[in-house]
Formats: sequence, C-alpha cells, structure tokens
Amino acid sequence: MYELLKKEGRARRGILHTVHGDIQTPVFMNVGTCAAIKGGVNTVELKEIGCQVELSNTYHLHIRPGDKLIKELGGIRKFMAWDGPVLTDSGGFQVFSLASLRRIKEEGVYFASHVDGKKIFMGPEESMQIQSNLASTIAMAFDECIENPAEYKYVKESCQRTYRWLIRCKEEMKRLNSLPDTINKDQLLFGINQGSTYEDLRIEHMKQIAELDLDGYAIGGLAVGEEAEEMYRIIDAVEPHMPINKPRYLMGVGTPLNILEAVHLGVDFFDCVMPSRNARHGNLFTWHGKINLTNEKYATDTRPFDEGCNCPACRTYSRAYVRHLIKAKEAVGMHLAVTHNLYFYNELMQKIRDALDGGYFEEFYQKYRNILGERLED
Repeated sequence: MYELLKKEGRARRGILHTVHGDIQTPVFMNVGTCAAIKGGVNTVELKEIGCQVELSNTYHLHIRPGDKLIKELGGIRKFMAWDGPVLTDSGGFQVFSLASLRRIKEEGVYFASHVDGKKIFMGPEESMQIQSNLASTIAMAFDECIENPAEYKYVKESCQRTYRWLIRCKEEMKRLNSLPDTINKDQLLFGINQGSTYEDLRIEHMKQIAELDLDGYAIGGLAVGEEAEEMYRIIDAVEPHMPINKPRYLMGVGTPLNILEAVHLGVDFFDCVMPSRNARHGNLFTWHGKINLTNEKYATDTRPFDEGCNCPACRTYSRAYVRHLIKAKEAVGMHLAVTHNLYFYNELMQKIRDALDGGYFEEFYQKYRNILGERLED
C-alpha cells in the first residue's frame, strides 16, 4: 500500500509499505542487473551506503543462472543475501535492445539469447512466471519498448498491444500469487506507460492502465536518446493522469539533475546504471558538480572526492590514490568510485525527502538544479 504523506507543489513524499519492508519515497533503486552491482559493491555495503531497493533483471537472470534455480534456492533475496525490497524489471527492454533477431507477435516475442543464441519465447505469462520464481517484491509488467523517434501509427498499435499484455500480466500474477509453492504471494505489479514522445498517446494509454488498479505505475520508453526537455514534457503531460494514491516510477533515469527535475514533476521511483557505469570510468558526482578523476590535475590531489561526503571512499582515500587505481585498472579503484557515486545518489534522495519533510523542497530544487549538472572547476 502506498501512503502519500505530503506534497509540495507536484513533488510527493510518501511510503510504499511492502511485505519486505517500507520504502521511503522519493527513492533511487540501486541497479544490480545480474543480482550484483557492477563494481563489486556487495549487499552488506549496499546497506551501509543507504540503499533501500535493489533492482535486478528478469531477462539476464532467466538466461543465467536460471529463475527456476533461484526459486529452488529460496528466491532472489535469499540468493543474494539481501533482506530489503527488490524490484525486477519485466525483461521487455532487454528483449527489444539486446535481441538482434526477434519477432513480435500477439502472444509475445520470439528471440535469440544474446549469450549463446538459444531460441527463447517470452510473453506476459512467461515474464510473470520468471518474476514469481525470483520472488521479488515488485514485478514489472511485460511491455513493448520502442525506439524514439517512432512512427505514430506503429506507436499507437504498440500501446494497444502493451495494454492487452498488461491485462494478461495482471491475470497471471493473480494466479501465481494463489499457488501454494509461490515464495512471495504478496508480489506487487507495476504497469508501464508507453507512447513514445506523443502526448496524446501517452495520456490515452495512462488513462487506460490507470483503470486496472495496479500497485504502481511506471513511465517507460524515455531516456533512450531523446533530449531531456522532451522527457520532462512527457512527464508533465502524463503525471496529472497518474493515480495519486499509487507510486510513480520513471524507468532508467537518470542523472542527478534528471531526478531532481522529475521529483519536481511528481515522480517517486528512479533507477539508472549511470552512477556505477560512470564511476568505473572515473566520472564522479559531488555536491559541487561533476569531476573526471582521470584528469591530470588530480594526480597529486590529496583531497577526497567530495570534502563534504561521508561515504567509505571519501572518509579514507584521496583523489590521487583512486585516480592511480583506475588508471592502473585495479578493481579496488572502480569499487571505491562506484561506492561513492551510489552513496551520492542515495544521499541525494535522502536530502530530497528531508527537504519535502521540512517544507523547503522548492528552495532545495532551485539551488541544486544549477549545480548538479555542472562540471566542478577546482
């Protein structure tokens, strides 16, 4: 159950009560695609850096080690020794982005594994079955992800298909949650809004899926190449039609500035591989702007990444040392950088929640929207 505690403008402060614990929103979900954060951050460390929700990937875990094996071992949370909530995506995005050979039919999608070329079929029922085997806290509905830009006619047909698939997802989850051997019989289902960058299709689709009374609603198909202003325009158009008493999730977003802007527009949930991916290449986020640690000027810099940061890396190590590790391709360097960026993202969400609790979010927003996207000159 989602509890909306307060609003400031369109920004929302809430709690999603789940069988695996409460999620304080707005929240950033730390992405562990294959049940692990790239960069070597383990689940004990995730707790230490403030992670509330871990996100894993249905497609990748189905390919290996196999969702049935994970079910035998007690589900994804037991498998990876994580006692908090887990969200699993439906596999839809990976099917459409990784599978070079695919055929989309009404029943689902036929495609070849990106690992060994093995032929696979995935439809709404299969996606729900895999996610039920994983026993995640929140399962995402199976949808069709399309590229931006796309032709209006195709996008409209795709939205209609995604809606029909969503109905099948809901029916299958109800069936699965009633089975005696299902690990998590309280698994939640989030539906996904599609419609590319066409406001009328987005709004029409959102109104349709809102009638299904799901546990939450996501905006999908953005952050895939379009300009940030286009993304904000679509959120602005769709948000008024999203149920006020259900959590809102902007999938695959984004930069700290993207998150701040989207919270300002009424979004509650976020995820992105950016903090860990950027960190592995020495690109770090701070409260004063972004830094590229590989720059020569940091070779003798004895300061932490961010002098105001209390993450494990900043408490102990210098820019010069971690720069050396990353240049030398030492794994511990990537680990320290990833730890810092994820800590930063989780702290950003905590500060946003604090600002909403304290009634000064607009002031916080106006201050940091001009800082978070800039490169730090020091």
